[in-house]
Amino acid sequence: MNAFRTTILLAMLTALLVWAGGILGGQQGAVIAFVIAAAMNFFSYWFSDKIVIKMYRGQEVTAQDDPELYGIVQDLAQRAGLPMPKVYTLPQDTPNAFATGRNPHHAAVAVTSGIRRILDKRELSGVLGHELAHVANRDILVSTIAATLAGAISYLATMAQWAAIFGGGHRDREGGGGGMISLLVMMIVAPLAAMLIQMAVSRSREYGADVGGAKTTRDPLALASALRKLHLGSQQIPLETSQATASATAHMFIVNPLTGGGMAAMFSTHPPMEERIARLEAMAKDHSYMQR
Repeated sequence: MNAFRTTILLAMLTALLVWAGGILGGQQGAVIAFVIAAAMNFFSYWFSDKIVIKMYRGQEVTAQDDPELYGIVQDLAQRAGLPMPKVYTLPQDTPNAFATGRNPHHAAVAVTSGIRRILDKRELSGVLGHELAHVANRDILVSTIAATLAGAISYLATMAQWAAIFGGGHRDREGGGGGMISLLVMMIVAPLAAMLIQMAVSRSREYGADVGGAKTTRDPLALASALRKLHLGSQQIPLETSQATASATAHMFIVNPLTGGGMAAMFSTHPPMEERIARLEAMAKDHSYMQR
C-alpha cells in the first residue's frame, strides 16, 4: 500500500511539473526545468553517503571498535538479505539515526552518540531494522526523484516571477505561455503543492520502513518503544547543526530532528509519532510482522 501511495504521489508531482511548465513555456519549459533539477540532484544522490556522513562528522566503526552495534547491523542485514552496509557513529548528543547510500551495495547506517545512551539492545535493533528497510526499499532513490520533480517545479515558479516582472504574463497562449493570472497562480500554488506532495512521499516511506523493519526484527514493539524514547529525546536535545543543514537532511532521520507544532507539523517530513506507534502496536497484536 505504501509503495502504491508513493507511486501516486510521484505521478502527482510529475503532473504538477507538466502543468507548471505548460503555463510558463509549454512542454519545452517543463523539460528544461526537469533537466536542471535532475543535474542538481544527481551529484547529491551519487555521493549521498559521503556527503551526509561528513556533514555530521561521522566516524566509521568496525566489529573491533563497537562489537554490539556492528553485530546488530550484521545480523539484521543477513536476515534482510542485504549486503553489509558501512556503520558509522555520529558525535551528536541528540538521539537519532539514519541510513543513506544510492543502493544496497553502497549503503551506510549511522547512529548518534545520544541514541546509544537511551536505547537498550532490543530497541536499538528495532531502529536499525527500520534503517535497513530504507536501504532495501531504495528510499534514497525515491526521495531523490521526488526532490528532483519538486525542485524543477520550484525553478519554474522562480522563472514565473521573472516573467511576471518583465511582462511575460502578457504573452498569449499561442506563444506557449500563460496569462498573468496563470503565472500568479503557478508562482504561489505550484511550489507549495510540490512541497506538500514531497513531504507526503517522505511520510509514506517512513511508514514503509517501520513495517519493513518490524518484519526483519519480528519485534514491532521494540521499534514502538524506541520511537517513544527518541521522540522525547529529540525534543529535549535538539540536533547540533545549522538550521539549513537540519532542514535539508531532516527527512533522513528516523525521528524528525526539527521540533514544532501547528504549521511546522503540517510541513513535517515524518508522520505523526502517535500514528506510527499505533500502527506498530496493531501490527504486533495481529501478528502481521510474521508475514514476510
